[in-house]
Amino acid sequence: MIAPTPDTPNISITVTQALAQAAALGIARIDAQMLLLHLFGQPTHARAWLITHDGDCLSSAQSSQWQQWLQRRADGEPVAYLTGHKGFYGLDLAVDARVLDPRPDTETLVDWALELLLDVAPGQPPLRLADLGTGSGAIALALQQARPKAEVWAVDTSTDALAVAQANAARLQLPVRFAHSHWLSALQGPFDAIVSNPPYIRDDDPHMPALRHEPRQALTSGADGLDDIRHIIGTAPAYLREGAWLLIEHGWDQAEDLRALLAQRGFTQVQSRKDLAGIDRASGGQWASVK
Repeated sequence: MIAPTPDTPNISITVTQALAQAAALGIARIDAQMLLLHLFGQPTHARAWLITHDGDCLSSAQSSQWQQWLQRRADGEPVAYLTGHKGFYGLDLAVDARVLDPRPDTETLVDWALELLLDVAPGQPPLRLADLGTGSGAIALALQQARPKAEVWAVDTSTDALAVAQANAARLQLPVRFAHSHWLSALQGPFDAIVSNPPYIRDDDPHMPALRHEPRQALTSGADGLDDIRHIIGTAPAYLREGAWLLIEHGWDQAEDLRALLAQRGFTQVQSRKDLAGIDRASGGQWASVK
């Protein structure tokens, strides 16, 4: 058989050869495996299937799709945009270029929120939660699934992002409420918790070219990456119940700045949580108004 290349899409290739093509283009093996599993209609956890079917040939249509995906992934487009799906906290989310590709590290924020927010006793008012900058709806939907009695609000200033999040909520049959708002401006408190994965990358960050396929407005926030975070910390107390929490995801080197901003604003119990790599990834505090 002639050795296949990305320039010869009509040649029949096997799973093994497809993986070799991806490797030749510098595409991570895990990314290539996820794409192949999607191409064959297999679940993302079934990587063993690729081993037992390594000699299977791609059909002509699959080969054509594969070559397109190879070029797009080599250009830096996220795997989630190619497949149209991303798993987050056990949920299958539809995603595209209108929203950020949900990262596993953001599950740290969900874990923390759920630790703090236990189900209320029967007869008590439901928990009220707000997810600011919801994007695909990942955080809000994960919270709603884990706390089905809660009143969860998903907020975004992008109508495109809200359309994606609302479609995910409808498909997953989760009753999240949505607000088109610049952060908290269109909401009414009080909330038991406000969580957010806001833009936090510096405008001149050298990694931005690698993120060019994702919506820039959801990534960058001023010269130090903290403009939106300052706004959220400054305005959140007016929307928080006494003893409620504000939890914010941030960059790998911003935890100390976040804790200082929270403390200066009057939050107590200020602390940070580490992500899967052991890096401080989220910081938060509890609101206690001055008596």
